[in-house]
Amino acid sequence: MNQNRLPLIAGIIAIVAFLLYSSVFIVNERQQAIVLRFGQIVDVKTQPGLYFKLPFGFFDADTVQLIDDRLLRFDLDDIRVQVSGGKFYDVDAFLVYRITDARRFRQTVSGNTTLAEQRLRTRLDAALRGVYGQRGFEAALSEERGDMMREVRDQLSADATSLGLTITDVRIRRTDLTAEVSQQTYDRMKAERLAEAERLRARGREAAQRIRAVADRQVVEILAEARKESEILRGQGEGDRSRIFAEVFQKDPDFFSFYRSMAAYQQALETSGTTLVLSPDSEFFRYFRDAQGNVPVLNREAPAAAPATPAQ
Repeated sequence: MNQNRLPLIAGIIAIVAFLLYSSVFIVNERQQAIVLRFGQIVDVKTQPGLYFKLPFGFFDADTVQLIDDRLLRFDLDDIRVQVSGGKFYDVDAFLVYRITDARRFRQTVSGNTTLAEQRLRTRLDAALRGVYGQRGFEAALSEERGDMMREVRDQLSADATSLGLTITDVRIRRTDLTAEVSQQTYDRMKAERLAEAERLRARGREAAQRIRAVADRQVVEILAEARKESEILRGQGEGDRSRIFAEVFQKDPDFFSFYRSMAAYQQALETSGTTLVLSPDSEFFRYFRDAQGNVPVLNREAPAAAPATPAQ
């Protein structure tokens, strides 16, 4: 009898375990759960924990849809926008959002993040075009960049709320020139830099000429002053020289005459091979004479010796 009941007890235990398993679901800290009964939302679980529902979810009695409760990121790359100047630029941006109204999120996009991001893509694209269209390209590279991102976020907030989402941040990652605009901008910047370089060179040449003129004038003035001082010093030297010669001549005229003659000999006979054609009686050879003023005769034969007197 007892052995016949064992299969029954085992079956009851299995059924109870199955019912218990089908009635329990767990929500972790990164999730929130939507409880559906016959396709209708009956509850939303936003806190982590262990929860119960009606079993037999395969009969659509109660089913659970888990959705993220984390910050999610959506990237939008290579958006071509037109700025106020009429030129086009490539923009990369992304937004960070969170599912804050799970019930509305389920009702609008069936709890599908891919569908929600497709709708966000269209609205983010339009917001970026509108914000860039009111400004020039330089705004995205200046302090105004932060205001542009906040403006895009504010424009998306209403649409995101209708999807059960909250936009926490919008960032512009890249703003680049398109290939055509990049070449045009490069050519314009090159022309501006060349013009600026030519202006700087012209200013440099003008400054160089001005400095050179000042330097040349200073050179002329310095040389003139130096010549003036040299002439004054030379005149003073000549005067001192003449005065000294006059004093020496007054003290000893003969010695002064002798000194001047020796200086003349030195200058005349200083170089080798000097040839002088002068009369021996010339005044130039005055100090080549003997004590009586006679010109000495060179290589004159000595007089014959007197015959010796015989000894007495």
